[in-house]
Amino acid sequence: MCRLEQCDDECKCGEEKEGRPEISMKFLGEAKSKKSRLMMVSRGQTQFKLWMFRGMTIVLWTCIIQLMVLGEMWRPRLFKGWPCFHCSAMLADHKFSSVPLPVVPPPKRIYKNNGYLMISCNGGLNQMRAAICDMVAIARHLNVTLIVPELDKASFWADPSEFQDIFDVDHFITSLRDEVRVLKELPARLERRIELGKLYSLPPISWSDISYYRNQILPLLKRYKVVHLNKTDARLANNGLSLEIQKLRCKVNFSALRFTSQIEELGRRVVRILRQNGPFLVLHLRYEMDMLAFSGCTHGCQDEEAEELTRMRYAYPWWKEKVIDSDLKRKEGLCPLTPEEAALTLRALGIDRNFQIYIAAGEIYGGERRMANLVAAFPNLVRKETLLDSSELQFIQNHLSQMAALDYLVSLESNIFVPTYDGNMAKVVEGHRRFLGFKKTIRLDRRLLVDLIDQHTEGSLSWADFSSLVKEAHAERMGSPHERRVVIPERPKEEDYFYANPHECLQQSR
Repeated sequence: MCRLEQCDDECKCGEEKEGRPEISMKFLGEAKSKKSRLMMVSRGQTQFKLWMFRGMTIVLWTCIIQLMVLGEMWRPRLFKGWPCFHCSAMLADHKFSSVPLPVVPPPKRIYKNNGYLMISCNGGLNQMRAAICDMVAIARHLNVTLIVPELDKASFWADPSEFQDIFDVDHFITSLRDEVRVLKELPARLERRIELGKLYSLPPISWSDISYYRNQILPLLKRYKVVHLNKTDARLANNGLSLEIQKLRCKVNFSALRFTSQIEELGRRVVRILRQNGPFLVLHLRYEMDMLAFSGCTHGCQDEEAEELTRMRYAYPWWKEKVIDSDLKRKEGLCPLTPEEAALTLRALGIDRNFQIYIAAGEIYGGERRMANLVAAFPNLVRKETLLDSSELQFIQNHLSQMAALDYLVSLESNIFVPTYDGNMAKVVEGHRRFLGFKKTIRLDRRLLVDLIDQHTEGSLSWADFSSLVKEAHAERMGSPHERRVVIPERPKEEDYFYANPHECLQQSR
């Protein structure tokens, strides 16, 4: 019965049990009380630690959330230009998520504003597109605020479209906020200056390098606060510019200038319809009335048509060349191919007659009569008007620049792009297709082609030889990577056009 404490002497234990029972009971009570107090203290300490853990967890998660928010704000600034090693995983996760990733605009660029630059573009859609890219780069370099560009409404097309009718203006402004401040209109305090005529307006000199704008235009901006450039086509040089400027021109062209959601959706619809029937080729058949009148190219036209085109050329005073030898121009390769010449060229290149041919153009001069040979050679010929209902085209039907924007989108997505003339659309689309991965673009050698076509038509060149020579001549003209030709002093128009081959912005390893 001696179990209260350990003892080696059994007799003493027995004596203590018999002689001091009250002491043994007191000792037992104290032991139980001490054990109870220890348990209460231990339980209190456990609860305190639990609450401390919970509190620290809340604080920790709060810190993490704050760091994530700060990361979204500062990451574009801290890691601008760095490779995104985790982007593939992010995109892969997002692909299977119904929740869209948040769009974080780039941080605003803070700079001392040297004035406000207003621009009025001239020409067709793609001429204006290139001009806008140039003007953004100039505004960035001069540290000025750019007002959303005004588009040409007085040209042959007489299109009343505003910038926001063709391009997503909010995206344009937001995507460039880390480069240049863009406003939809002048601040109210400056509108009064315009009303009072305190506005300096001029056409900048063509093919200028950035020093011209720094030395000639910037002082005007500082003096007048607002400067208006009223003609902006081809106003910045192809070559001799810093890599920063060239890359900014690409950023504007390939990222900031996004068409409106309506135009984009129409483009996707046309492409879906075409792809349901297999691959397709886009033929940019630049055989429209304005092009023929401007260039003086009348090969294959009837006499009354040639006279009509001549009258039109004289009606536009800014078309400086009036007396034109059409035959000579054609032999020099300066005329767009006729529909008949285009049919022979596509056949010679080996394009299957059942291949879908999408005509990216306005109304072809001469109508069905001039298109007969092309339709006979390629019966699967389509246009936006034949693929879409009139109701779908209604909102852009009478706006030629918006119709051209639709053709532009389809041209980018085609398996093959073939322009029959090296105008602005042909050049800008070629450069954009290079940016998208050097997609196949056949740049036709018109000077050689018209000579071979004439020989074949006259019977001095067999079809087999004609086809073989055409294929051989264009084997290296398919949009493959190559550097742009260097500066040609006093002849910038003869240089390779920057927007046709912006090689500074391209991945040459493809």
